[in-house]
Amino acid sequence: MSLIVGAIGIANVTLVTVMERVGEIGLRRALGASRRQVAGQFLAESTTIGLLGGIVGAALGVVVVVCVAGVKQWIPVLDFRLALGAPVAGAVVGLLAGLYPSLRAARMEPADALRSTP
Repeated sequence: MSLIVGAIGIANVTLVTVMERVGEIGLRRALGASRRQVAGQFLAESTTIGLLGGIVGAALGVVVVVCVAGVKQWIPVLDFRLALGAPVAGAVVGLLAGLYPSLRAARMEPADALRSTP
């Protein structure tokens, strides 16, 4: 459930970013950037957001487990495969969440994007 909420959050942030940067997208397209390059830029941004979220989440999870175990005088038991897999899972979720916004950015026509800029 938290992955779905995270994916919706990343998609929302990326879509808002696309809508705020219409002028930049139009200018890049007018100067010769391909649709694939524009889509790749926003996919990379959303993937990075997911990766960083996975790193922070895994780090906080490890710290909490170690702190709770220390307070209770237990031996902390950690499966580092899960801690290492969290950033990968975050990156995949970010990549999937960024598909629609990046395709929307790539479909913008340069003239229309530049015309709509204030």
